Amino acid sequence: MRKSNSSMKLGRWCGVLRKPILILGILALLICIATLSKFYSVRSVFISDTLFNHFNFEHQTTVRSDDVLVTVESIVRKVRDEINEIKDLRVDSSVATHLSRYTNFLSDIVSLLESLPEKSPSDKGVDVQDSEIKAVHPLLRRKQRSDEPADFFLIEEIRKYVRIKPNRLGKQNFMGANGTFTSIGHACFAMKKELEEYMDYDVGEICNDDWKLAQRLMVHGCDPLPRRRCFSRAPQLYSKPFPINESMWKLPDDRNVRWSHYRCKNFTCLANNATRKGFFKCADCFNLTDHEMPRWIKHVDIDPRTSIEADFLMPEVLNIKRGGIRIGLDFSVGTGTFAARMREFNITIISATINLGAPFSEMIALRGLVPLYLTINQRLPFFDNTLDLIHTTRFLDGWIDFVLLDFILYDWDRVLRPGGLLWIDSFFCLKDDLNDYLESFKLLRYRKHKWIVVPKLDKDDDREIFFSAVLEKPHRPFR
Repeated sequence: MRKSNSSMKLGRWCGVLRKPILILGILALLICIATLSKFYSVRSVFISDTLFNHFNFEHQTTVRSDDVLVTVESIVRKVRDEINEIKDLRVDSSVATHLSRYTNFLSDIVSLLESLPEKSPSDKGVDVQDSEIKAVHPLLRRKQRSDEPADFFLIEEIRKYVRIKPNRLGKQNFMGANGTFTSIGHACFAMKKELEEYMDYDVGEICNDDWKLAQRLMVHGCDPLPRRRCFSRAPQLYSKPFPINESMWKLPDDRNVRWSHYRCKNFTCLANNATRKGFFKCADCFNLTDHEMPRWIKHVDIDPRTSIEADFLMPEVLNIKRGGIRIGLDFSVGTGTFAARMREFNITIISATINLGAPFSEMIALRGLVPLYLTINQRLPFFDNTLDLIHTTRFLDGWIDFVLLDFILYDWDRVLRPGGLLWIDSFFCLKDDLNDYLESFKLLRYRKHKWIVVPKLDKDDDREIFFSAVLEKPHRPFR
């Protein structure tokens, strides 16, 4: 009889504790999941430090999704039901003590779970180091139905531009999308004031003379810029450009440029380098007759001590791929002279540049060449394996970050066809940094046709050097 009573008590104990043990197991599993999710959220903060470097670390680690909150609320309901069932149980005094302690434990868990939404940064906010940041950045905070990139800006033109434009027929278009997704660079969110100034205009009217503001946005990563529904300003007295047989080596008409944001107000001032500053890295490139015309055709700056020069001549480079160079890109600061010379060899070159203190883009176009208004931050707008040649001179110099240089070189590799040439022309750096920069070029594993390092002679400083090379992209097998 005593044995049967013991069995009954043991069975009753097991029945009472079965559900609490099950709930404890669920809670333990939930805590493990929350710990892992917090670990990965913290890890993502350290990996992606370039996008979130203006925001508080606590902002990022407290972000949760709506699905997690729904799950927490469901668990709270189940735990409360279990507490009510335990209170209704009739047990002897020895068991009641344990159940009371267990009930208090579950109540503490419920209170902790219920306090989580109250600490959400979207409800109460958190301290931010930068006093100008009043709320969590839209790219960081918890996603809600009303959270769209357009909601971050106040100017209506930006809001209209960024919103998805659905197809009127309600079907997928030829690109497989049921709407048009216009985009702007992520850095635009960090430059809200400048971008809203850029987009503040009257629809259908003349745009402000704000190309310099637009270029500042581009250089700082707000690229691509949004389109605008206003007419761009043109020079007041625009005249017809010179014919193509004259325009290559003749300064254009001054009336064809808006000079409001430049130190010089005409091309003669630029050619004479009258200001001595304002368009660095290309101080003499508007001097077409004395400085530009001999370039890449004959040697002009030969080192008297070594009888060598950093610049290679076009005929000797083109002989490497005789008849194989047809189209290419010149990514440099200049007035298009490289493209003008290549045109004499029936080769089409697009000149990528921005207006660094002088109207480089306008000058290139007025010479009858193609300017590509492009910053160094942007992916090249060419398809893979399409160009025969990429040339750069005195632009990717020793100021550039090693990681950034890698991204640029690999993008150039993407658009160069197999067997295409990469022409590095007078890359300037310090001797101490030379090996590090050369390592970036060696990682491409290109065939070396020309490779030279010479001292830089324009200053009395033997620490500065020029590096030039002509490299051929290998025929990598498709995998």
